[in-house]
Amino acid sequence: MKSEIKQRIDQLKNGEKPNGYKKTDFGVFPYDWETDKSLGDLFDFYGGLSKSREELGEIGYPYLHYGDLHRGSFNKVSFEQYEQLPKCDINLTGKETCLMKDGDVAFLDASEDLEGTSRAVLIDNPDNKPFIAGLHIIYGKSKSVSITKWYKQYITSSESTKKQFQKLASGFKVYGLNRDTLSKIHVAYPKSTEEQSKIAEILMKWDKAIELQEILINRLISKERSVLQQCFAPERCDVTIRFADYIVEKNERNKGKNKRVKSISNSQGFIDQEEQFSKQVASENVSHYKIVKKNYVAYNPSRINVGSIAVYEEKEEGIISPMYTVFKCNSIDPKFFLLLLNTNRGKYEIKSRLAGSVRDTLAFDELKDIKMCVPNSTKWEKILNIFEMINKNIQLERDKLDILTLQRKALQQYLLNGIVRV
Repeated sequence: MKSEIKQRIDQLKNGEKPNGYKKTDFGVFPYDWETDKSLGDLFDFYGGLSKSREELGEIGYPYLHYGDLHRGSFNKVSFEQYEQLPKCDINLTGKETCLMKDGDVAFLDASEDLEGTSRAVLIDNPDNKPFIAGLHIIYGKSKSVSITKWYKQYITSSESTKKQFQKLASGFKVYGLNRDTLSKIHVAYPKSTEEQSKIAEILMKWDKAIELQEILINRLISKERSVLQQCFAPERCDVTIRFADYIVEKNERNKGKNKRVKSISNSQGFIDQEEQFSKQVASENVSHYKIVKKNYVAYNPSRINVGSIAVYEEKEEGIISPMYTVFKCNSIDPKFFLLLLNTNRGKYEIKSRLAGSVRDTLAFDELKDIKMCVPNSTKWEKILNIFEMINKNIQLERDKLDILTLQRKALQQYLLNGIVRV
């Protein structure tokens, strides 16, 4: 990092204003940046066409549903993306105000988290084909050409702008925004369109690198699933086992001594509870929590069907909510046991045993009752080694993705407030 950039960062951390910068009500920015404009000055806002998922299909015009924005981290919707979206079959008269054109920006008017309230997505629609703004979508049309097309996808990404969104968002479980609220958000951006273009070019390169890395990881995961089904194909299985012969439930309670509260993430396995919920949600009295030891397995009976099951691999004991079922594997490696549950047959057995009125749940007795045909036990260790190698490769690529994501975050932070000039 260049010394002058580090100096600027240190000055800002100390509440000082670097030379050549000005202080505004929402941040410190270069003197030659525009800081007097709000989103209402830059865009005219329009509402979307409210249609439920049930009203959409494969015929009609692409329809951008708020759920499609929530599920992705993309900054723009390109032609390739919106061609894959569900379609809305309506007759167009040409007077509709719900059609998004090239260079428009889509916002969410509702989000389950504060971070999502500042989500802005550029509409990349150079041929201006009919593209419908849908449920919970507010979109803006530019009033001027002071902001370049590609820079628009980052117009709300700076921390100073995000904080304004989070301050103005209303709601308890769902945070909401409206067109009037959006209009009040102030933004800062380079007056020079050349600098805007350079910033966008840099961030788009990292966005593309992250996108390609995610594609690579998904391909490796798909390959892992394919290999899994091959290893446990019917013609390779010659022994039928009953899970009751290999697993034993463990209900040892904490008695208040252990404070290492754990949760299970569908993607990461056992994690610290604060990492899962961004705060400590366990009750102060954890004496009734269940103890988990190295190589124990725990699962959420109401969420095992979506992957809420994991092997505890830490040496030091942890504790987990009494809502979880905890068990130990005997004469079978716990990781191999989880492989069995991830096969098509294993998933079918779990699904067929789920029961409950509000949430489908899998009782431990039902898990024990499962019978599966598997390869001879002499092959178990070899199969497990194969998947440990595959998982190491996937984790290496995930680590690379984490690095790219951190780099992208740092670039965004310093480029969008003018600390780094290009």
